[in-house]
Amino acid sequence: MRRFPEDPDAVAQACRAGRGGQIIIVSGWRGAGKTSWCLALASRARALGLTVAGLASPAVFCDGRKVAIDLRDLAGGETRRLAERARPEAPGTATLGWRFDPAVLAWGNGVLAAAKASDLFVIDELGPLEFVSRAGLTNAFAAIDTGRHHLTVAVIRPELTDEALRRWPRARVLAPAGHAVAPNRTGDAV
Repeated sequence: MRRFPEDPDAVAQACRAGRGGQIIIVSGWRGAGKTSWCLALASRARALGLTVAGLASPAVFCDGRKVAIDLRDLAGGETRRLAERARPEAPGTATLGWRFDPAVLAWGNGVLAAAKASDLFVIDELGPLEFVSRAGLTNAFAAIDTGRHHLTVAVIRPELTDEALRRWPRARVLAPAGHAVAPNRTGDAV
């Protein structure tokens, strides 16, 4: 895993002490460690007694190869299989090489819609399915837009960072060292 410039513990501590309505965009290419960083942040936030809500999408590996993506409810802990590698003979939504389970997407959107105000809200991740196709975990947009969470962390691929910053111009971007992403509109290069 490549290192992010900010330790999850430091971000969790800042979440505890800071003002509400902040948004951090975690951006990096595949394999950069975005999900691992978010899971570590959620764990540290819980250890500090903070409320955590949202969804994470940990990869599932078999023999060193990514074969599936799970979807984990960070408030309740339930995990479901979100997507598997697309196979021509398998029915379902084949997007970007993955076959997404519509029932799990619906479940995830339900989790997002029901999320109560929290200290930390994580959405891992908003990608082409959400930004381009307007499908997938679209309830995340409303959950972020309400500003009801003290700190929101949204995982977004570098190619979609500009679009995310247009939607949330005050967001701050975190990326692992060596990953080029769009500069933050507030002038902070992270």
